[in-house]
Formats: sequence, C-alpha cells, structure tokens
Amino acid sequence: MTRHLSIRGRVQGVGYRESMRQEAARLGVTGWVRNRFDGSVEAVVHGTAEQVTAITRWVHAGPPSAMVLRVEERDDEGTFTRFDRLPTV
Repeated sequence: MTRHLSIRGRVQGVGYRESMRQEAARLGVTGWVRNRFDGSVEAVVHGTAEQVTAITRWVHAGPPSAMVLRVEERDDEGTFTRFDRLPTV
C-alpha cells in the first residue's frame, strides 16, 4: 500500500522530517519525506496496510514541537527500499 501525504501547520523547523524518518524505521515503512517551499511537509509512505495506517496516525500528531493543522491523503503508487529525507522543493 502506498499513500501520498501533505502535512500542513507548524511542521517545518521542528524536527518533523527526522522524527518521521525515525518513526518510519521503527515501523518498517519505506518511502520519503521532504519540506515544501510553501511551508508544508510532503511524504510518500509504503508498506502493509497496518504499517501505513500506523505512520499516517503518527503524521497527524507529529513530533512534540509540531502543530499539525491538516493532513491531505491520497493513494499513490511505487515501492521503495528505504525511507529517505529528500531536498526541499
């Protein structure tokens, strides 16, 4: 299962990407996460339905210093071998 996530709120400058990378590693989720120039964080996550549900649940809260206001989700395609932090776009 692969999902595309767009996370909005206070999600940059709070360790969101690194915290998400660590949570993805803990859950065995693959994919990527990156900051967007508009202030949001974008991610694609891949794994079993249970893994994707767990990381998506985490995304709605994020690390303690984040304040997530909205998460947009849609199905996506692709498989990945690890979870990467990508450059800002």
